Amino acid sequence: MRVVLADDSILLREGLVRLLAEEGHEVAAAVGDADQLIAVLEQVGERGEKPDAVVVDVRMPPTHTDEGLRAAVQIRERWPDVGVLVLSQYVERRYATELLTDDSEGVGYLLKDRVLQVDEFLDALERVGAGQAAFDPEVVRQLLTRSRRTDPLGTLTAREREVLGEMAQGHTNAAIAVRLHISLSAVEKHTNAIFDKLDLIGTSGYSRRVLAVLRYLGT
Repeated sequence: MRVVLADDSILLREGLVRLLAEEGHEVAAAVGDADQLIAVLEQVGERGEKPDAVVVDVRMPPTHTDEGLRAAVQIRERWPDVGVLVLSQYVERRYATELLTDDSEGVGYLLKDRVLQVDEFLDALERVGAGQAAFDPEVVRQLLTRSRRTDPLGTLTAREREVLGEMAQGHTNAAIAVRLHISLSAVEKHTNAIFDKLDLIGTSGYSRRVLAVLRYLGT
């Protein structure tokens, strides 16, 4: 894949450049703030070298608040076929919810600690670049935990909550079956029950399904 990186930490940025190069990916650019990120995308777009995915930190100069998130939203609007993987130091509910409630495909949210789990980071990046969803398990766990206090998630069985958590991370039904050691038909049964209980019948499409569930969790 062709990737553009944006993070104000030189050590992390250069580390990701080396990691991706070693894995056979092309790093088209690595920048330190959101303005540079948008400028680079405009430049490579003009040359017909648009990246498959962008990795961007939530907090970057000058205010270190939500520059990266705002850049991610802008990228999704201007270049919807470019995957966006957002990195965050902590589970920031407001930022996660804003991404999770976007109807766009090819979006992900990972905690920075997950970058140290190289295989998981690369898997998430490749899924986002392929137009799928990839959300950190800890982010999903915290959203599920907080939402169960007031939302109808309390009507789900323990197994249905497990399936929902795997769905929210962006896994397909086949992958969920393997990860939970159950049959594919069982996953499909639990999935239908989840959508029925959450009043989400009628949603279709892999990414839309995941984002529809997460939109509900973020309300």
